[in-house]
Amino acid sequence: MEALVAYRYGERNQVNMFPPSIEEYVSEDDPVRAYDAFVEALDFNELGIATQEVKAGCPQYDPRAMLKTLLYGYSYGIRSSRRLERAVYHNISFIWLAGGLKPDHKTISNFRRHNKKALKGIMKQCARMCVKLGLIEGNTLFVDGTKVRGNASIDKTLTKEKAGKLLNKLNKRIDAILSECDVVDESESESVSFVKMNKELSKKETLKAKIVEALNELEKGDKKNFNTTDPDCVRFKSRQGSHSGYNAQVVVDDANGLIVSGDVVGENHDYKQFAQQIDRANAVLEKDCETACADAGYASIEELEKVDDKGILVVVPTTKQASKKEPGEFDRNNFKYDKELDLYLCPEGKELKFWCIHKKDKNARVYRIRQAVTCLNCTHFGACTPSKMGRTIRRYPNIEVKAKLEKLYESDAGQAVYKRRKERAELPFGHIKRNLGVQSFLLRGLDGVRAEMSLLATCFNIRRMITILGVATMRA
Repeated sequence: MEALVAYRYGERNQVNMFPPSIEEYVSEDDPVRAYDAFVEALDFNELGIATQEVKAGCPQYDPRAMLKTLLYGYSYGIRSSRRLERAVYHNISFIWLAGGLKPDHKTISNFRRHNKKALKGIMKQCARMCVKLGLIEGNTLFVDGTKVRGNASIDKTLTKEKAGKLLNKLNKRIDAILSECDVVDESESESVSFVKMNKELSKKETLKAKIVEALNELEKGDKKNFNTTDPDCVRFKSRQGSHSGYNAQVVVDDANGLIVSGDVVGENHDYKQFAQQIDRANAVLEKDCETACADAGYASIEELEKVDDKGILVVVPTTKQASKKEPGEFDRNNFKYDKELDLYLCPEGKELKFWCIHKKDKNARVYRIRQAVTCLNCTHFGACTPSKMGRTIRRYPNIEVKAKLEKLYESDAGQAVYKRRKERAELPFGHIKRNLGVQSFLLRGLDGVRAEMSLLATCFNIRRMITILGVATMRA
């Protein structure tokens, strides 16, 4: 015989004698209280957001409530202004956080758009809070980057050749429209056509202005392509194909994996970012770190040397070291350099003397065997070099720094640091892209995407702080 079960039924029309306050809807250990406490602890004057209560004109929404709504929304993958508007009407956590305020999507969008500079400063204050709490030590820092799509189509990206063809095509169409207008004007008929032709002419003229702007930018030589929708974004390739977007950068502390600094750059590679990102993180910490680490994508000796000169240990592998391929018998490292005589000795004992400065790379000194026949008669010709001019070697001024950094990476201490890099530096982007579902930025322009990156990095830190400290301790 089956046991009888009693059910509880809800009653929407139940009237309470003393209606509960909004405060009672959220428990004391609810994570939303941690976000509320964090925003209350921010210095809004430093951020550049005015909080004067006595102002002339129509009253605005409390900036603290607006920022709480944005930050909490980003932490749970709700970034669209329309979705945030829906949340402040129907989601208890958002209703509590905003104190019952119900800004519409336009108000939320305008707040985010008009306070880009302030939003960029949130990450800095968050990191310094973590330093005061002892969660960020600043001894070992890891740098990593990822490509994020922008709010612009790849089809709007122009090269010099493509822009030139489009401009010629547009000029022909504009001339054709003007000719049609003259014909209609002379016949004084079909006056309705003027409206259609004027609209098309206006669109073509607008498009022409954008293409001319793109050509002017491309002529400067700084960029190989130009996006007419978002001029700051760049073209990059991924497993899903080519896209227009940005290169997001983070610097992560080794102690608890918290982000010290977040940035976005308009370059499709990490090659020139190492020194810049470490300097940004050190400025937040107000001290220099002891060790800086990154993957082989940052292996620009010029950049690594800038950090090394400050006495910071640099653990970054070269492309060869990262590939883990054994160097060949005739690898450049097997050629011994004699500093006094300024020459190289090949494995066979032949001398490679200074020949010239490299034509394209002015920093490189070229060394070669003077008599090409020496290489041609060598038993290793073809394996060492296939050139009929003989073997050549380029030497750079910072080659000794490169050798030192390669040795540091291969040491036991270097390998121990590099082993921790993956679990520390790549976790933030995994959380942002997978857990929060961020596949593209919503705002356009470097200022906009940097503001969004600051929000996303802060969201990651708050989630980590809640995990490490708990809601109650963090609020305290």
